[in-house]
Amino acid sequence: MGLAHKTEKSIPKNAGELSETVSDVVFRQIRQDIISGILAPGAKIKLEQAKEHYSISVSSLREILSRLAMENLVLAEGQRGFEVSPASRKELEELADLRTVLETHAVALSFEAGTLEWEGRIVAAHYKLAAAERKLLGGDDSRTVDWVRYDWEFHQAIVSACNSTTLMATLSSVFDRFLRYHMLARSFRGKDVADDHRLLFELALKRDVEAARAVIRRHVQSGVDHVLASGRIN
Repeated sequence: MGLAHKTEKSIPKNAGELSETVSDVVFRQIRQDIISGILAPGAKIKLEQAKEHYSISVSSLREILSRLAMENLVLAEGQRGFEVSPASRKELEELADLRTVLETHAVALSFEAGTLEWEGRIVAAHYKLAAAERKLLGGDDSRTVDWVRYDWEFHQAIVSACNSTTLMATLSSVFDRFLRYHMLARSFRGKDVADDHRLLFELALKRDVEAARAVIRRHVQSGVDHVLASGRIN
């Protein structure tokens, strides 16, 4: 299964985290390992090995993997166990289409309802994202992990005033599955993606819905093109 590291124990930082179960922590860890490519597409997940690696019982592990199967990140193979979902051009394009539909809809709702606090979230998120992108463009690949986190935080901030928990949760899941393909491509998209983020930032503060939607469509499609150009997806 190619398990290269031990799961780190998380230390609760606030009261809300005190109720988090071991299963919740392991679910998040396995999910992250799939998205980051540590668990490669098509890899068999051997329950006994995974049990030791993630320090959790087999029964809890089965429940976690079943939850991940509902997100199409894992395939359940009946009595044969589980494997990481394969990567394909077809799924990449389907995820791109779905992300575009969800994000452009959420943008319209968010721009209409956004408050001054919403604008503040966008400013803060873009500041961190732009700083990470400058480092990457300067050749500092060590900031890739930061960029992945800040990229989602920025896009999340843009749509965070949409007032729909279901829409946000669905978009988050699709965004992560789309991100898995970028992690498989193993390269930063360069200046064009940073320019898209800066333009989207400016359009959000102007509440220009149609222009922002056009940027999102182009941004997502250029992501698909980048992944396919890497030659790592069939």
